[in-house]
Amino acid sequence: MSHSSAFRSPWRTVFFLGFFLALSLVLALYPLTASAQTADEVINKYIAARGGLAKIRAVKSERVSGTISFGPGADGPFLVERKRPLKMHMEITITGKTLIRSYDGKSAGWIYNPFGPTPSVTAMSEADLRGVFDEADFEGPFVDYKTKGNKIEYAGREDVEGKSDYKLKLINKNGDTSFFLFDPDTYLISKWEGNRKVGDKDVPWESFFRDFREVDGLKYPFLIESDAPGTEQIQKIAADKIEVNVPMDDSRFGKPTPPAPAAAPADPAKPE
Repeated sequence: MSHSSAFRSPWRTVFFLGFFLALSLVLALYPLTASAQTADEVINKYIAARGGLAKIRAVKSERVSGTISFGPGADGPFLVERKRPLKMHMEITITGKTLIRSYDGKSAGWIYNPFGPTPSVTAMSEADLRGVFDEADFEGPFVDYKTKGNKIEYAGREDVEGKSDYKLKLINKNGDTSFFLFDPDTYLISKWEGNRKVGDKDVPWESFFRDFREVDGLKYPFLIESDAPGTEQIQKIAADKIEVNVPMDDSRFGKPTPPAPAAAPADPAKPE
C-alpha cells in the first residue's frame, strides 16, 4: 500500500436592473442553467463559511503537523508545509521510517520512499507531477476554479450521516472526477468521494472531514477519516497543530536529503 497520497473564482456580476430581471425569468425556465447557478451558490457559501476569500488569499504559507494512521501498527507523525506558489514539503514517519515528498512549485518534485527495496531520492514521475498541484494548492479546488481548469456541476443532494448534504461534481484539468459534499447547516465540506491509486489500481475512496476549528480567522478540519468502501483499508489524519504565514525558506522545497539512519541500540552492559 502506498503511503504517498495525502491531501482543494471570485464572482463579479454587474447587471442593469432590467437585464437582471429578464435573466431571472430565463433561469426559471431552464433547470440546467439553474443547476449551474446552484453550484456557484454552494461554492460562495463554502468560501464564506471558511472565513472569506480575502482571508484565504492572505495565507502565504501553511504548516500542518499531527498523526497519521493507516491501520493497527501503522501510524506515526506527519508534517505538511506549503508555500505560495504551489511549493510543498511532506514527511510521514511509520515504524521509524520517514517518507518525504517535495515539490518546488514550478516543474520538479522528488520522493524519498524508505519502504522500497533500495531507498533513495527519485524524481517525481509524470503521474506524480500531474497530481501534485492538488496537494500543493492550499486554497483548494473551489477558489478561482475556472482559472485552475476545474469544471464543477451541481449533483443534487446525498445523505451523509443523517443530513441531506449538497453535492458537487468536480472534474479537474487532468480529467479526474471527484465529488464534494457540503453540510447544509455550515456549508463546510463534510465528505469527499473519488478514486485513489493503490498499487496499479484505482480504488474507490471516501474521506470525512470533522472537528473544524478556527485558525487565524479560517476554518480547518483537524480530523480526516478515510476508507475504501467495502474493504479494510482505512486512513486517519489528526492534526495537532495548524499554523499559517510561518517563515519558510525556499530550499525546504528542493530535493530532500534522506534522514540519517537511526542509531543502533547500545549493547547492555555485561555483568562483572
